[in-house]
Amino acid sequence: MHAPAGVRRPVRLWRLIALLALIAVLTAFTRFVHDPAPDVVVPSYAFTADVNRAAAPGAAAGASRPADWRVNGGTDGDHFTPLADITRTNVDSLRVAWVYRTGDVSDGTGDDNGPSTAFEATPLLVDSTLYIATPSSRVIALDPERGSVRWSYDARIARSPLSHQEVTTRGVAAWVDSSRTPGSRCRTRIFLAAFDARLIALDGADGASCADFGVNGVVDLRAGVSRADILPQHYHATSPPTMAGNAVIVGSSIVDNLRVDEPSGVVRAFDARTGALRWSWEPLAAYRAHRSGALAPDTPFVSGAANAWGLFTVDAEHDLVFIPTGSASPDHFGGLRPGDDRDANSIVALRASTGEEVWAFQVVHHDLWDYDVAAQPALITVVRNGIAIPAVVQATKTGMLFILDRLTGRPLFPVEERPVPASDVAGEVASPTQPFPVRPRTLVPQGLRPDDAWGLTPMDRRACARKIRALRSDGIYTPPSLRGSVVSPGFLGGMNWGGMGVDSARHIAVVNTIRVAMVATLLSPADVATQTRLAGTRANVAPQLGAPFASKREVLLSPIGIPCSPPPWGTLAAVDLASGGILWQAPLGTMSDFVHLPVPPAWGSPSLGGPLVTGTGLVFIGGAMDHDLRAFDIASGRALWKAELPASAQASPMMFRVRSGGRQYLVIAAGGHHDMRTRLGDYVVAFTLP
Repeated sequence: MHAPAGVRRPVRLWRLIALLALIAVLTAFTRFVHDPAPDVVVPSYAFTADVNRAAAPGAAAGASRPADWRVNGGTDGDHFTPLADITRTNVDSLRVAWVYRTGDVSDGTGDDNGPSTAFEATPLLVDSTLYIATPSSRVIALDPERGSVRWSYDARIARSPLSHQEVTTRGVAAWVDSSRTPGSRCRTRIFLAAFDARLIALDGADGASCADFGVNGVVDLRAGVSRADILPQHYHATSPPTMAGNAVIVGSSIVDNLRVDEPSGVVRAFDARTGALRWSWEPLAAYRAHRSGALAPDTPFVSGAANAWGLFTVDAEHDLVFIPTGSASPDHFGGLRPGDDRDANSIVALRASTGEEVWAFQVVHHDLWDYDVAAQPALITVVRNGIAIPAVVQATKTGMLFILDRLTGRPLFPVEERPVPASDVAGEVASPTQPFPVRPRTLVPQGLRPDDAWGLTPMDRRACARKIRALRSDGIYTPPSLRGSVVSPGFLGGMNWGGMGVDSARHIAVVNTIRVAMVATLLSPADVATQTRLAGTRANVAPQLGAPFASKREVLLSPIGIPCSPPPWGTLAAVDLASGGILWQAPLGTMSDFVHLPVPPAWGSPSLGGPLVTGTGLVFIGGAMDHDLRAFDIASGRALWKAELPASAQASPMMFRVRSGGRQYLVIAAGGHHDMRTRLGDYVVAFTLP
């Protein structure tokens, strides 16, 4: 759910010198899959001023229809804009229009700085105002063409570093009450799901609370949720709400590897005017009911979570909302939740008006690897034999794409249940099979064997091979074990919460992937304190209270602190949605910021955040562990442009035009992610053509 600790930076001088020399040699001989060097690199800007920079006056040539960005992820969760001013031929002319600094950034080390921050938000543009949420649940309304502040609201979450280790708020939702006249109080409502689990309604005009919603504008999301009241620090909100008609739908973020009986992962809808509860859906309720009739009375089923912490997608025409669900608790031992944990690790279609479950498709049975379904589902249309089929595409942490009939959940490409490794841990019964789509084929390596080990030198590679040989490594879905198991793809994926960009006219989906193996080890509860002390920042140790085993998870690293997985460690991939074929894969980003040395671009980088696809055939994406925003050609994967940002961008970009004939703007949050150890900041950066 969060970027894990465990990436150690090389610290010894001789290692740095050796690494630098080897990289210089390897760079000269590295064969690139694609030319990652752009045609044009935007030079560094002086991002030091605290004042905002105003956009230059004037308008781009050629008028076109106005285009808002009212829905997170785009209307269909497809991260697509039809705006056409910025093209493959002029993208190299993009320049910074304005920069806004939120003031909300922390590495968590200061006495009064509070918890560390991850700036993962994507702004919304509604009625000529740009709305963005900061990591600590502040909402800021900006003039979209100048970057100046119109109003700001602070949810005033607890800022003590002891209250939570890291905070993030990925955005807000917007709703216009058509029953109210223009200019009336709270006609446009901005909904914030604050990190401390409060749903807050604000007037889009001035940021004042909408007093008729809940209690003085607030609904307590922990109220009525099983165990959330007694475990408040385990229950948060990180992603924006979703609007369906006049209902606001919310999930939750649950710390799901600390204990067996975590809070419920209930999904709920509230009336957008009053805050009254409209419906609720419990992801494990149907499974509990099924198991209670099938198991002996003394067979336990103790679990929680299975929560939906990512973004949802609404199909208004069919009255459906698509919910990606996470793993049941705890992450790495399932002996107290026997069976497949139905509706966990699934894409679930609910009736948006009632919350009734229409269908569910489980992508991982009885999850033992923290393979939450994190990515936002994307709505597409697939044509078969001349018939248009409404479909939904789900990207997963396993690196697989599932393309399903939107109305029935039936796979539109074959999905096979294939045998996977059994558990060797007492009390654990892993699922004997897992679902694998035949097409599209998986986008990341499935497992890591000793012969796959990579290193900068033969010595480094042999050390990685010895590490892997000492662990259990039987391919994807190797269950966690007492000696440690290779988890590949790792806990971050595969594909994470950023989702995908879809060009429906070209039938292409573009998604960023992570290709770094990790290790999951089960521990005796008595060893937690010792292992926590020994691990330091290199690993995450979790008690999994109530289970017979605690867990330790870490990145599988070489002795000099770089991944044992062969590069690229992150890619951008394009899939033909009509045939299921992979069109191209290109390395995405670099690790230069992380190791403080130049590294070959062909090695790529893990990334968090998602792409933006334009109707002119461009893919814009940040996300990587460097601090660049890039543009690619969707047809070929060729890098066309990049701009240096003042901080890393673990966020998804968006694009808009305020008025007909006005300029087209590209906006991204650049604030980094403390747990990923990328460059931190508090910047919102807008680009436009001269």
